[in-house]
Amino acid sequence: MNMLKSHEQKRFFTGPRSPVPSPRLFFIAFQFLTIIPLPFTLRWEENDLGRSMAFFPLAGLTIGGLLAGADFLLAEVLPRPIEDLLLVALLAAMTGALHHDGLADVCDGLAARGSRDRFLAVMKDSRIGAVGVVGLVLGLLLKYQALLALSPEVKRQVLFFFPAVARFAQVQMTVGSRRAREDGLGAACIAGAGVTQLLVAGAITLAATYFLLGMKGIGCWAVLSLFTAGTKAWSHRRLGGVTGDVIGCASELNEIICLLIIVGMQKM
Repeated sequence: MNMLKSHEQKRFFTGPRSPVPSPRLFFIAFQFLTIIPLPFTLRWEENDLGRSMAFFPLAGLTIGGLLAGADFLLAEVLPRPIEDLLLVALLAAMTGALHHDGLADVCDGLAARGSRDRFLAVMKDSRIGAVGVVGLVLGLLLKYQALLALSPEVKRQVLFFFPAVARFAQVQMTVGSRRAREDGLGAACIAGAGVTQLLVAGAITLAATYFLLGMKGIGCWAVLSLFTAGTKAWSHRRLGGVTGDVIGCASELNEIICLLIIVGMQKM
């Protein structure tokens, strides 16, 4: 929750609204999704966070490229188990553990077993409960083991792929959703994201998926899209909409399931 609140405090000001996605929005997406500093100052206009979601998958590909570059450097000097553990840690560090926070908060909300208001209150609490810790640890372990099980022939393609497809899931969760609460990151994203953002993000994701992994990648993306649609429907039934925590949780689950599907494809 603390990381979510810190992102909510980024600079926003009202300005003229651009009708179509612009390259500036890519840098807003990258700045929001990572803690990597940019060498210049960005101008934030009203609803830019939501509009920048068109470029979330491209920002995910950039994150994946940094992981692939780290893999190229570390693979020559470290044993595979240590290197893959460092890649999981690097991914968490680059993103400021923003989406990990969502996974833990949703786990705590599920454990509370109360009303909608109780669920939302637990997720907003900055403290992490025992179930949240267990969910977070299991998620990190699954990522690590899945990376370790990847064959060297496809590992770097997958390092590009899984952060990108998970960022598309954030767009899918947001566009067309209701706000479960009036404040927070989920509400800010919903305010600016629409069909244009979904179509641009989908086109980027599909093109990258086919280029990196061919038709098997398209199949993986289709399964993940169905999973995300189910998560979105569940959130609307349970909470009356989506929140930033739910979007972050869906992103983390997409990363984990994506890696598991690809490992399963290898076995088959």
